[in-house]
Parts: sequence; C-alpha cells; structure tokens
Amino acid sequence: MEVEIGNIVSTVRAVDGDSLLAPQTLDKIIRAVLQAIHEQEEHGKRSRAERRITGGVSHERDEGER
Repeated sequence: MEVEIGNIVSTVRAVDGDSLLAPQTLDKIIRAVLQAIHEQEEHGKRSRAERRITGGVSHERDEGER
C-alpha cells in the first residue's frame, strides 16, 4: 500500500530528560535503593556472623555488648 503525504504540520517540544521524573517517582526509587542497600548490609552481617568461630553463646553475648 502506497501513501503519499503532501504537507505535514507538527509541533516538537524539547524537554530536559531530568524533568521527566515526578518527585513521587524519584522518592520511590530512592526508597527502593536504600532498602536494597540496607538488606545487603544486613546479609553481610549475618554472613560474617555465620563464618565467625567463637567461644560459644556467652562470648557472642559479650561481643554484642561492646
């Protein structure tokens, strides 16, 4: 199918790419990133605790009080 267009009138607006994010959307992204960082840090703490060799429960309790 062949289409022939004689004249076109169009409006083009230039937009700053950074302005496309609404403040609410940016807030959601920041919260998600901070939550992911927190979860990663907690996982790291649990992993280190699992690999640590201690003298038992009382030793771990005493370390936690420092």
